[in-house]
Amino acid sequence: MTAPLLEVVDLTKRFGGVSAVDGVSFAAAPQEITTVIGPNGAGKTTLFNLITGFVPPTSGDVIYRGQRITGMPAPQVAGAGIIRTFQNLIIFNETTVVENVMVGCHRWTRTGFIQAALALPAAVREDRTVRETAMAALALVGLEGRAHDRARDLPFGQQRLLEVARALVARPALLLLDEPTAGLSAQEAQHLVALIRRLRADGVTFVVIEHNMDVVMDAADRVIVLEYGEKIAEGPPQAVQRDPRVIAAYLGEEVPGP
Repeated sequence: MTAPLLEVVDLTKRFGGVSAVDGVSFAAAPQEITTVIGPNGAGKTTLFNLITGFVPPTSGDVIYRGQRITGMPAPQVAGAGIIRTFQNLIIFNETTVVENVMVGCHRWTRTGFIQAALALPAAVREDRTVRETAMAALALVGLEGRAHDRARDLPFGQQRLLEVARALVARPALLLLDEPTAGLSAQEAQHLVALIRRLRADGVTFVVIEHNMDVVMDAADRVIVLEYGEKIAEGPPQAVQRDPRVIAAYLGEEVPGP
């Protein structure tokens, strides 16, 4: 049996007396697409923040490639190969689209500021590689034609794709996408799902927060459902879709007793 790439073990985060994430456990196998769904306020983004080191957990553990990374600072988590996008976009509005994506290459670049400032040969070669890598990522998400536009001039959905491209150039082993299809047209969403599948085939593992149930049903190998910070269901998409607890969470209905 293949060892999981990521294990979340009884993870809890309390803010005051409120549990934003409450005892959540799951595992993501290599090259698996796991989606996390749930009503607004269910704790989905907080779960991502805990996994990626943006906030420390109250209790529980995060294990990556068999090593405990609980509470590790976010830059170290990213350096280990766990890359994420954000629900609230982080875009450098005054720079170009390709320059925004180039920022994501910092995880593997080697030349320093002085080498770059002096335009030493190694720095020039690396800058060319970085730019080519960024352009290739923009082509993957369908934005190569906007590469030299200001990022602020992109519509919201394309800014989402820009952020995905920036995550891709960081060469992730595990990619956490927070609502990646928000603001996308149906055609753009289908293109993104196809890209996720292609990257999975190339070795990338995904955990995706998603509200678009068509995307969930089409892309996910496994679905995790959160409500009020607790995991209430987990399994294949079709099984989760029929789960009475999931129906109740989304429709506000009581689950019938035995």
